[in-house]
Formats: sequence, C-alpha cells, structure tokens
Amino acid sequence: MSFARWTLRAVLLTAVPVSAAAQQPALTVAADFVYEEASFPSAHASTIVETADGFAAAWFGGTAERNPDVGIWLSRHNGTGWSPPVEVANGIQEDGRRHPCWNPVLFQPSRGPLLLFYKVGPSPGAWWGLVRTSSDQGRTWSAAIRLPDGVLGPIRAKPVELGPGRLLAGSSTEHDGWVVHMERFSTEAQTEDGWQRSLVSANAWKPGRPLNDPVEYSAIQPTILVHSTTE
Repeated sequence: MSFARWTLRAVLLTAVPVSAAAQQPALTVAADFVYEEASFPSAHASTIVETADGFAAAWFGGTAERNPDVGIWLSRHNGTGWSPPVEVANGIQEDGRRHPCWNPVLFQPSRGPLLLFYKVGPSPGAWWGLVRTSSDQGRTWSAAIRLPDGVLGPIRAKPVELGPGRLLAGSSTEHDGWVVHMERFSTEAQTEDGWQRSLVSANAWKPGRPLNDPVEYSAIQPTILVHSTTE
C-alpha cells in the first residue's frame, strides 16, 4: 500500500457488561493518528504492543514494498501522544548491499525484554528472520540478532505465551509454495542478555512440520487464538 498520508489509527477499547437481553457496543476511549506526515510514502504491516509506560507501534516503511530502502519504523505513545517515527532496523548488509525489511512483530513476554521480530531479504521466498530486544519499553534497541537457520520467528501475527519463557509462533514459508508451520521457543532466561543468547540458539527453537500441502491449497501468515485453558 502507498499512501501520502498514512491513516494508521490507534484505538483503545474497554469492555462493557453483556446481558442476554442486550449487548452494548465497546467504547472507544481514544482514537488518533500515529503520524500524518513522514519521510516515507508507503507503510504496511503495522504491529502494536502495550508497554509499562504506554504503547509502541511499528511497521515497515519506504518508497514501496519490496524496495531496498524499506526499513522498520517505530513510534511510542507515553499517554499524551505518539512520538515521531524513527527507523529502528534496516536491511543493510556487511557487503554494502541493502535488502528490504518485512513484517515486524512486537511482543512483550511476561518475563523478559520487549521483542521486535522482523524479516530481511529480497523477497518473501528468500528472506530470513531477525529479532531485536529492548529493556526500556522500546526507547532503545539491541543490534540485530539473526535467528537460527530454519527459523523465521512469528511471520506476521504475535506469538502466544504458553508459560514464562515459552512461545508458540505461527510461521510460514514461500520458497516452495505457500506452507504454514508452527515454531516453539523456550528459555529459562529472565535477563535481556539471557534472552539474546537463547534467541540465537538453535536448541531453543523447535520448528514444526508443515500444516498444509501447497499442491492442495496455499496458506501463509497464520495467527493463533487461545480461547480456553485447553485449546
């Protein structure tokens, strides 16, 4: 998508009582633009997370999706308004080449730093997974951490936390048809350094088997819903 004025809006909802006789609509308590003008004309794939002191939102932005100048941009809300967007990740490589960034996913585990998963690569069929961590609610970020070979991390939607340090992420690949799979991550770490060591370790990740046959049907970018204590 390309917009001169990106209309990402943050909407906070509060639940209201529901009776059998009538159902009241949710109440919108805030609605505003994250920004109205920016240095990039195109933005896509937004993600938002609640932090200890407000909210953080991220997206990929640049001249157009797939262009090498596309990076990951982030803005923070401290209760009074959104900060100007800043680029927190790009696809510049050691040899000077630059690839586009894709699909950021912000996630705050119950025990650990704020996580920013994203992808870098020339196309969805050739991208790789990375993550950055923050211990100050997204004000500053670590260097990029490349995920182990065969691990892409949450591909578009947030993972779910199965327990402290245990994440289940919906993921997918596009290099040989569109195929969905799950990835499990587990760590006993509680510090940011400990999480970083685990995130880069192949032993902490367990990619699952494919969940569809692309010959029968194509599927990508799964999301997970927890709707009971057992499902």
